[in-house]
Amino acid sequence: MFTETAAFDLLLPGDSRTLKQKRAYLRPIIAMLKKFEVSVAEVGYHDLYGRARIGVAVVAAEPAQARAVIDTCENQMAGRPEIELLSVKRRVHGEDD
Repeated sequence: MFTETAAFDLLLPGDSRTLKQKRAYLRPIIAMLKKFEVSVAEVGYHDLYGRARIGVAVVAAEPAQARAVIDTCENQMAGRPEIELLSVKRRVHGEDD
């Protein structure tokens, strides 16, 4: 069993000046990621309206399977025109970790 995690740091549009506006951008992103059968949550920058950190995790039988799912999530995030993907931090955990 292997797990892979990723933390996506996002820059939201300049009109995101309230928590309500921030959620309006994040809600469809989180829904889109859930379609790939991953666990997903907002995990950082809760106090900043123009920034967000989204955490994603997947469990798979092989590391290549986990990597492929996270690759897909990363590609989908990078392709969203309404946000800017600033950075991605990924980590793989195996049975021996």
